[in-house]
Amino acid sequence: MAQEDYYKVLGVDRNASEQEISKAYRKLAKKYHPDLNHEPGAEEKYKQVNEAYEVLHDKQKRAQYDQFGAAGVNGQGGFGGQGFGGAGAQGFGGFSDFGDIFNDIFGGGGQRQRVDPTAPQRGQDLDYTLTIDFMDAITGKKTQVSYNRSETCSTCHGTGAEKGTHPITCDKCHGSGYMTITQQSAFGVIQRQTVCDKCHGKGVIIEHPCKTCHGAGTVEGKNTIEVDIPAGIDNGQQLRYEGQGEAGKNGGPYGDLYISYRIKPSKDFERRGNTIYTTVPISFAQATLGDEIKVKTVHGETDLKIPAGTQPNKKFTIKGEGVPYLRGGGNGDQITTVEVKIPNKVNEKQKQALVDYVKASGESITPQGKGFFERLKDKLNGE
Repeated sequence: MAQEDYYKVLGVDRNASEQEISKAYRKLAKKYHPDLNHEPGAEEKYKQVNEAYEVLHDKQKRAQYDQFGAAGVNGQGGFGGQGFGGAGAQGFGGFSDFGDIFNDIFGGGGQRQRVDPTAPQRGQDLDYTLTIDFMDAITGKKTQVSYNRSETCSTCHGTGAEKGTHPITCDKCHGSGYMTITQQSAFGVIQRQTVCDKCHGKGVIIEHPCKTCHGAGTVEGKNTIEVDIPAGIDNGQQLRYEGQGEAGKNGGPYGDLYISYRIKPSKDFERRGNTIYTTVPISFAQATLGDEIKVKTVHGETDLKIPAGTQPNKKFTIKGEGVPYLRGGGNGDQITTVEVKIPNKVNEKQKQALVDYVKASGESITPQGKGFFERLKDKLNGE
């Protein structure tokens, strides 16, 4: 055959690691194996892939190839007169992982352990997204959840057989659910496993199917459960509800239900973990002179002392007014930011009082451009 660059054959760089070479080889060997790929040229490509791998996975041969090219490995690698690199008793070039390739392609040639199809099998798990209100996530709540799932047939109790009958062991696969097929290929005798075409992998034959489930052993049903939403559940958190998933097979247990929680946003509060964030407005006078105000929390109202001289956007931490911890141990905190509000309009007395305040501060302000109060607002906000 025409000699091609081994690195190009495997599609790897000349500095490729052993792992990268093996990975590329596995992929291409499965792609072009003549028992799987019957397109013209697949067998020839498969031989090239094996020839390239036999050289490049061997450190000594690879070094000779890198230095001298194909001439450096003639008589040591390639296919020559001994077939695949002098296969002999070692098989395809003595590849340490060629058996792994066959495992990937043919299911282990009958050596891989199989699950008994007639043994009890646990049912599949289910996922469900539950949307709840913001405050329900803070305080907790009991609610009901309904969803569709497969359930064990109450008529045949999961056997799939009509009352008074029972499944019989498949006489073709003897209950294993699969058959071993021996084939003669260009590379010798190959064994592969395939699903039994008589019982379709079930290992049993149901001669008289249940009229309710038609031999499936399960039926589609609607399941309703009561869910106790814990106080403090957060957006995206998931809880497991044992035995509320799909029905098992052959008497196996039900799977589980996983409920993911999606929490609606609040117009009053922002939540980050167990901390609540709020913003409250205060007046210029309250910020300057100080005051005690009522602040809304997720647990009700609480008092917040505003010290004299409070600056705009000052943050206050209110201990214990946040979200409950799921595992107990109290609540998180609430962080409240005060926003100093400047009135849009003032009466003459208010205006005069502010002018007097400016004079008393030793400042001189001449209102222009923006209104006096707009400029005062900019000054307070640091603009």
